[in-house]
Amino acid sequence: MRIDLHVHTAYSNDCRLKLEEIIDTVSLGKVDALAITDHNEIEGALKLKEIASFPVIVGEEIQTIDGEIIGLFLRERITPGLSSYETVRRIKDQEGLVMIPHPYDRCRSSAIDRKALMSILDHIDIIEVFNARNVFPRDNERANKLAVNRQLLRAAGSDAHTKQEIGNAYVEMEPFTDAKDFVRNLQSAAIVGKRSPLFCHLATKTVKLRNF
Repeated sequence: MRIDLHVHTAYSNDCRLKLEEIIDTVSLGKVDALAITDHNEIEGALKLKEIASFPVIVGEEIQTIDGEIIGLFLRERITPGLSSYETVRRIKDQEGLVMIPHPYDRCRSSAIDRKALMSILDHIDIIEVFNARNVFPRDNERANKLAVNRQLLRAAGSDAHTKQEIGNAYVEMEPFTDAKDFVRNLQSAAIVGKRSPLFCHLATKTVKLRNF
């Protein structure tokens, strides 16, 4: 199955993508499952999981004082503004998985601080090695090199904020039933992706400004 592991909804402050639009887009067959990773929120993910006919992983892209960390397979929202270590601890307390999104994106101020990344590396489960919104291919390549050198699981996500972006990056892997099954099958997953057009960034900034 093809799983886009980084998708946003209207429950993020920089996105207007409705849950119904996501369902319609997935029905076109580009991907088979999604991880919903809204900024500092899981309400959209929980609601989509209830109404979708396809698998939905409940995630959250959490803004820590050191940059963004994604928790996957969450049951409860994690408060933003904590340290990276405390955020990781709270993800683990829920038996969730820790994924670092776009760790080397030089255009993104929200990317995790390098020193903080190294300090929590032993507690990380997954590195996002292909983010479709990364402007420079080299930034994805550096993330992949880190994952390979540290023998961490590799992931791909579109970081979609519009329906057109969904499925621009995904992992192709065997179906899973729970987090442990997911981890086991992700080990042999294929990374598939293409970069999203630059105008997607402008759309996100426009929505964020309007919401502000």
